[in-house]
Amino acid sequence: MKEHLKNFGLLTGSTLIMAVGIYFFKFANNFTFGGITGFAVLVARFTPLSASDFSFIANMLLLIVGLFVLGKKFAAQTAYSSILLSVTLSGLERIYPMSHPLTNEPLLELVFAIVLPAIGSAILFNIGASSGGTDVIAMILKKYTSVDIGKGLLASDILFTLAGFFVFDIKTGLYSLLGLTMRSTLIDSLIESLNRSKYFHVVCSEPEPICDFIKNDLQRGATIVLAQGAFTGDDKYIILTVLSPNEAIKLRNFIKEHTTGAFLLISNTSEIIGKGFHSV
Repeated sequence: MKEHLKNFGLLTGSTLIMAVGIYFFKFANNFTFGGITGFAVLVARFTPLSASDFSFIANMLLLIVGLFVLGKKFAAQTAYSSILLSVTLSGLERIYPMSHPLTNEPLLELVFAIVLPAIGSAILFNIGASSGGTDVIAMILKKYTSVDIGKGLLASDILFTLAGFFVFDIKTGLYSLLGLTMRSTLIDSLIESLNRSKYFHVVCSEPEPICDFIKNDLQRGATIVLAQGAFTGDDKYIILTVLSPNEAIKLRNFIKEHTTGAFLLISNTSEIIGKGFHSV
């Protein structure tokens, strides 16, 4: 239940962050990068529909298609996030209608139009969810074809972005192209940061207190390796464990306060899979 509540909170928070970035900074400046919301900016230029309303309609249609084609498992997280994003965008349009950008600094607004949705997308992708839109098309293509999905979606994003040069003006098109370039790089970097862990080598003479703290307080596992000091010839123990950044701080502080003569080597590693760390 605790894990479900955590996922629900992450889904809700990340989707609302995306909605703020899209509505206040992307739609208001006619930036055309980024899937359905980028296409919505173009549609709003030539039809009575606003970008928010078109996003809502397009996402709902894609959700219905995805539900029938991909099944109920698909609907669990993606449907909630997609519906929340669409409803929030439409709600913001009615609560706080915008006829012009918030500021006279388009570059500053471009930064927020990139960063806020990128943070939201990174959190969603990190927990195995998405905000719908072109991601639904990607899932369907992945199921039935051998199309390179990443390149296909990038091509569609580039097409929408380049259209901004002709539909609006060169300045808007250049900002949109810059946003497209920075968006994918930022999302990858954020996902990597969210999954980064600390890999510990602890060289000590008495491993029991440290291992007890790792097992009982941090709820993690560890591996003990018997070693010998090259200079003194004394028997030593090497404790190997992988911890999250927050847990790494707790272990480092514990070792400093409760042990003497321990040597720590800490490095970054990839995400933790499972709760323990075991030797093979």
